Amino acid sequence: MTKKKMTWAGMTTGRKVFTIVVGVAQFVFAAAAWRDLARRPADTVNGPKGLWTAIIAVNWIGPAAYFIKGRRQ
Repeated sequence: MTKKKMTWAGMTTGRKVFTIVVGVAQFVFAAAAWRDLARRPADTVNGPKGLWTAIIAVNWIGPAAYFIKGRRQ
């Protein structure tokens, strides 16, 4: 049995709201990481800032990785 791909039109209102909220939260999390990276001096970042810029773009994992491993205290 194959699962049918869900379309926006086929979603309930609750599922649409949930999808929008999760999408906005993911964007805000990434924006916070990019803002921190932009304001942080290069010598307080573990690795090249350009690499972290790309990593942050990877869903939830990128910003979480940056906040956990990318910054030096």
